[in-house]
Amino acid sequence: MTDAPGATPHAHPAPRAPAADRARDALRRVLGARPALVACAPGRVNLIGEHTDYNDGLVMPLALAQRCAAAAAPRDDGLLRLVAADLAPPGNVFEHDLDATPPDLRGRWQAYALGPAALCAALAGRRVGADVAIASDVPIGAGLSSSAAAEVAVASAVSSLWGVSLPPLDLARLCRRAEHGFAGVPCGLMDQMAAVFGREGHAMLIDCRDNRVEHVPLPRAGAAALVVADSGVRHSLAAGQYAARRAACAAAARALGLASLRDADEATINAADLPRERRDCALHVVRENERVRAFAAAVRAGDLPAAGARMNESHESLRDLYRVSCAELDALVCAARSVPGVFGSRMTGGGFGGCTVTLCAPRAVAPLLAALDDALRAAHGTPCRAFVAASSRGAHVLERL
Repeated sequence: MTDAPGATPHAHPAPRAPAADRARDALRRVLGARPALVACAPGRVNLIGEHTDYNDGLVMPLALAQRCAAAAAPRDDGLLRLVAADLAPPGNVFEHDLDATPPDLRGRWQAYALGPAALCAALAGRRVGADVAIASDVPIGAGLSSSAAAEVAVASAVSSLWGVSLPPLDLARLCRRAEHGFAGVPCGLMDQMAAVFGREGHAMLIDCRDNRVEHVPLPRAGAAALVVADSGVRHSLAAGQYAARRAACAAAARALGLASLRDADEATINAADLPRERRDCALHVVRENERVRAFAAAVRAGDLPAAGARMNESHESLRDLYRVSCAELDALVCAARSVPGVFGSRMTGGGFGGCTVTLCAPRAVAPLLAALDDALRAAHGTPCRAFVAASSRGAHVLERL
């Protein structure tokens, strides 16, 4: 959910080569290494279920076609050399001895590559090293999990390079530990799981208590479209607001005598003497879990108006109870809902900026894009970068060279 190397919002550059090509090229050109393999992992858009993952709740993301690629070559001297293909020198190269104490990289892109690589190296059982280049098409800081895509791509590359066996759930957990320990962001497991377990044509209904994943078929392309719109407002989840909301939830659960808010209900919350912030956060989590269940059932039944209504309710709760929306996100959601053929719209991701996601009929896509652009120009003075989301498979080794 936080920043990793990727596209610059609103820049509208000339079309770039695919991320895998950029990563391979940077490995050769900058580090002088011949790639042994290229791994990739997708970003994600969360359709519903926000700020529930770290409360043992329910979420429903899908893996995006936009992805991060990591090209890797082995070393035998214990060094990890990293290059971010999409950044200009000198900020795009980093070197670290994997036997040494890692530096404090919080707030820097290197944390999302060094973290998973260092944890994989610790599992290798021998002295290992690598040259790794990363490139990403997942927009930075937009709430589309650019960080998790980078972590999972790097972990997939170096674990394969070093012969470290990581079952899918272990891969996701390792990358979450990396984000906690190296980036300093106390995230839940949703983003990493979405990057690992994605399946084309499906969303993922994830139970964050036991990490069960159910793949839910999405409506066919002729029946519905999902449009992701970038507000252009950037956030830093490590800056404190995300951690503050998580702490409020934990405090509410303790006050209720519960291990997590997954076990709470509205009656218990309303009867307790909770400070307003903790009460509101707890109510959001309980209601959001119910919305996820209802949304999944509506999608399975093909009831798109019902699914859209749950998205609308989710946004209003995030705005009014959890208080993680912002004026630009609210403007985009309001504009989307005014377009005929739109079923529902909400902010997605950690909040305080980032993206919205809108469920609509295919005929509504063109007028929706125009309305979103008009709204963001009025609210933020910039054009709206938006796209129709396509689902994709999760992390995998794209090629061995």
